[in-house]
Amino acid sequence: MRIAFSKYQGTGNDFIMIDGTKKTVNFSVDQIQKLCERRFGIGADGLIIIKNHDEYDFEMDYYNSDGSQSFCGNGSRCAQAYAKELGLIEQTSTFLAIDGVHKGKQDGDDFATRMGNVNEINEIGDDFFINTGSPHYIRYVEDVDAIDVFEEGRKVRYSKEYKQEGTNVNFVTEQDGFLRVRTYERGVEAETFSCGTGVTAVAISYVFKQNLSASKVRILTRGGDLKISLNRHDDQEFSDIWLIGPALKVFEGSFEIK
Repeated sequence: MRIAFSKYQGTGNDFIMIDGTKKTVNFSVDQIQKLCERRFGIGADGLIIIKNHDEYDFEMDYYNSDGSQSFCGNGSRCAQAYAKELGLIEQTSTFLAIDGVHKGKQDGDDFATRMGNVNEINEIGDDFFINTGSPHYIRYVEDVDAIDVFEEGRKVRYSKEYKQEGTNVNFVTEQDGFLRVRTYERGVEAETFSCGTGVTAVAISYVFKQNLSASKVRILTRGGDLKISLNRHDDQEFSDIWLIGPALKVFEGSFEIK
């Protein structure tokens, strides 16, 4: 069976996008791994199937490149761009993901996703652990460029505390009014150019650490700029959290599944 796809990227986080609105599309873990493999497949950090939903504009079915499932912030923004290409939405949307219902909107040339509320911040010494739809460990460092993200990220991700469930690991440096972030992603098991749920967790940790309230945080990833806007209600309660940034189509094609 030949299946059409589009390739999208959001600040370097790249995804294979599949239209599942006209026919049911399912892939095995092995098929997803092969499609996402960068030398012998299409190559991507993840695969997203857009499906119809009776109550919402669409459903986003996301798979990491290893075939596991989670919520993906940048993927959700690319899903909106693709859903708009498919004619499912215009400027705003309500869609379902693995962690629940999200709002989406086009913000100029960018796409924005309203993330889930956060009401728990775990402090681990000088580090933080926050779940923003996916689990994130956050460590502030003097120079993020000097960090071996693969090695240091794996140490945390496969540590005794996180080995079973896994966690993403973010390294952060404060610089000239913005945050520079590099992320080791579970499921990809490598550093990615950007991570939407990761920069959201970083922004929350920064607002918490600096004791701010309503805030907009600019974050620079290896793949480009992202913005987080959020409101803080009390010590550990955050709402109206929006992840904002570009979502661009790279190319389209088709592949054969046997």
